[in-house]
Amino acid sequence: MGESKIKFENRLFINWISENRWFVGLLILLTTLLWGYSWALMKAALEFMGPFTFSAFRFGVGTITMLLILVYFKISRPTKKQLAHLVVVGILQTSVVFLLVMYGLKFVDAGKSSVLLYSMPIWSSLLAAMLLKEKIPYPKVIGLSIGLLGLMTILGWDLWLSQNAKIVFGEFMIVLAAISWGASNVYYRMRLKELSQLQVNSYQMLFGTIGIILVSLIVEGGDSIVINLQSVYYILFTGLFASALCFTIWFILLSVIDMVTATISTLLVPVFGLVFGWFLLDEQLTASVTIGSLLIIIGIIMATGYQKIKKGLSQKS
Repeated sequence: MGESKIKFENRLFINWISENRWFVGLLILLTTLLWGYSWALMKAALEFMGPFTFSAFRFGVGTITMLLILVYFKISRPTKKQLAHLVVVGILQTSVVFLLVMYGLKFVDAGKSSVLLYSMPIWSSLLAAMLLKEKIPYPKVIGLSIGLLGLMTILGWDLWLSQNAKIVFGEFMIVLAAISWGASNVYYRMRLKELSQLQVNSYQMLFGTIGIILVSLIVEGGDSIVINLQSVYYILFTGLFASALCFTIWFILLSVIDMVTATISTLLVPVFGLVFGWFLLDEQLTASVTIGSLLIIIGIIMATGYQKIKKGLSQKS
C-alpha cells in the first residue's frame, strides 16, 4: 500500500470521525476504560519488578507492535525535522510521564495516582490558550472547574493535611507527570498534527522507550525480575492496549476535537481507575470518591455538550 494512499485514507478516516461525533464518544469511552483498568495493573506489577523496568517492558512491547504496523503498511520514516519534534513528544509523553508515574505508584494508591495524573486537562487547557490561542468558552471553563473540583473531592484532604513524606513526594512526582503530558499535547498540536497518528505514536513511543530503558538499566539494572503468567499479562495488556492502541486513539482525538474537550474527557480515567483499584486491589472507595466521580461526569457533560448545543443552534438560525 503506497504512502500517498495511506495519507489519503488517513484524511478520509479523520474526516469521517469528525462527521460522526458518536464515534468520538465511543473512542473516548474505550480509551478511558482501558487506561483506567491499566492503573490497577501497573500498581500490581510492582510486586514482580521495579517501576522503571516494568515501564521498559511495557513500552518495549508497545513500540515493537507499532513498528510492525508501520512495516506492514509500508509507511516510510518522517523527515529529520519531524523526527526531532517526535523526540520531544516522546520524552515528554512517554519517558517523563511514565518514569514519574511508575515511581510515584510505589508510594500512592493506584486510584489516587490516576486522579493526580488527570489534573492534566488544566495544564493542557492553559498551555493551549497561551500557545495555540485556543479560546475557552465560558461553559467549558465551568465544566473544567467542576471536573477538577471532583478530582480534589476524590483526593479529600490528603493534599492539605500532614501525611507521610514519601506519599507527598509520590504525589508531587505524579503532578509533574501531568504537567509534562499537558505540554506534550500542545507540542503535538503545534508541530506534528500533519503526520498520521500511526507515525506519531510509533516514533514518539520509540524515542520515549529508549529513554525509559536507559534509566531502568542505570537505576534498576541489578534488581530481580519475576516473570510468570501474571506479570506477562500485565506487560502485554498495558503494552498492546493501554500503550499501542490507546495512544494511537489519543492522537486521533487530538486531531478531530479541540484540546479542551479532549483533555476534559480524560477525567473519566480516574473514575475507572478508582473503581478498578477498589475492585482488584481492595483500595478504599469512600463517599468523597463517589461524590467526586459524579462531579467529574457532570463536568464532562457540561464541557463536551457545549459544542453540540452550539452546533444545533447555528443549524436552526
